[in-house]
Amino acid sequence: MRFRTLKQLADLCAAEGMTIAEVMLADQSHESGKPPEYVFDKMRAYYQIMKEAVTKGLTEDTTSRSGLTGKDAQRVAAYLTTTEASLGEEACKAMAYALAVSEVNASMGRIIATPTAGSCGIIPGVFISSQQRFGWEDDHLVRGLLCAGAIGYVIANNSFVSGAEGGCQAEVGSAIGMAAGALVELRGGTPEQAMHAVGLALKNTLGLICDPVGGLVEIPCIVRNGFGAVNAMAAADMALAGVRSVIPSDEVVQVMYEVGTAMPEKHRETAKGGLAQTPTGRKIMKELNLNRKQ
Repeated sequence: MRFRTLKQLADLCAAEGMTIAEVMLADQSHESGKPPEYVFDKMRAYYQIMKEAVTKGLTEDTTSRSGLTGKDAQRVAAYLTTTEASLGEEACKAMAYALAVSEVNASMGRIIATPTAGSCGIIPGVFISSQQRFGWEDDHLVRGLLCAGAIGYVIANNSFVSGAEGGCQAEVGSAIGMAAGALVELRGGTPEQAMHAVGLALKNTLGLICDPVGGLVEIPCIVRNGFGAVNAMAAADMALAGVRSVIPSDEVVQVMYEVGTAMPEKHRETAKGGLAQTPTGRKIMKELNLNRKQ
């Protein structure tokens, strides 16, 4: 890749008069040795899987094997039909879609890790709800995935995208930043605005620990995906409105690395701290262990 930082990415876009998605497509094609059409078609296939996961999460039984989670996306969708959501219909719909995909993951369904399975609902939640709202063609959203991929590439190479390494800020936080920056570009914003959206999003999740109850990607992972979709939309709107990340986004990524490195091991996907070690969390873990032995 010709870029290693978000600033380099934005500068490259400015120098070549290209969008982030166009730069990513060209560079990914060069790196892989595959024609741009091949890369684009692969991303198009990924987007179809995301759409299928949303539909499945909203229409089928997503009760997880543990029995701890499932059908919350359907509850939110049903709620939307009976009352006016405090968030507003569009944000609430994005939240429901994000929950749907995350519940499909927890029930052993097929998803796309963006950037991980634990954060798989955020980008689909934002993208698919926005597509329905604005009437975009699928290929427009595929370009959005390329944009998100470029942002994720920078984060992964300068910080973390793994909860075991950097806490949930690395998984859900990175996904929120990727979705926010991509949504800015999808809505016609500049690469510079997209970079501000990334910084705004990441700042809002710094220090978020990874504390899965029972070591499963269910509690609190699924609801964090729902909240994450809403946060991504908020960051995108701020950036499009002209709000800047006063701390440059690359510096925010570096802080994410520093915070993740300093985070106690028990707060990095071990289930040894946080919500996993509350009285209820320990009770759930004990029951799960008993069921596994039976």
